[in-house]
Amino acid sequence: MTVINSRYEGQLRCQANHEPSGTLLETDAPIDNQGKGERFSPTDLVATALSTCILTIMGIVAERHGWDLSGCSARVEKSMTQEPPRRIALLEVWIELPAHLDEKARKVLQKAGETCPVKLSLEGSVPMQLHWH
Repeated sequence: MTVINSRYEGQLRCQANHEPSGTLLETDAPIDNQGKGERFSPTDLVATALSTCILTIMGIVAERHGWDLSGCSARVEKSMTQEPPRRIALLEVWIELPAHLDEKARKVLQKAGETCPVKLSLEGSVPMQLHWH
């Protein structure tokens, strides 16, 4: 179990403390929802969690196989619904695998990324599209 303590700071800003490490993170409401947009929004963190989870799980698998994952990247685009209630309409992720990986490695890494815990947790609630390059 991991504990994260969050506190409202005012002006639509929150601060979260990751208890195990002491790391602090701040969020802002986005500009299109009455906020300053000076920090990640809570829904930005959901999008970030998806892309970084994919990369992390692929990193674990790559290390297990001795594959160099240097240069691997992910870009995520988050779209919000236009009608109330406000929610994430789509998370679209483009994953760039390093060119030096062979087809077998690419398939193994893609399968690993497709089964990352964040994606599995969001499935059925948030539409997602993953694009592999």
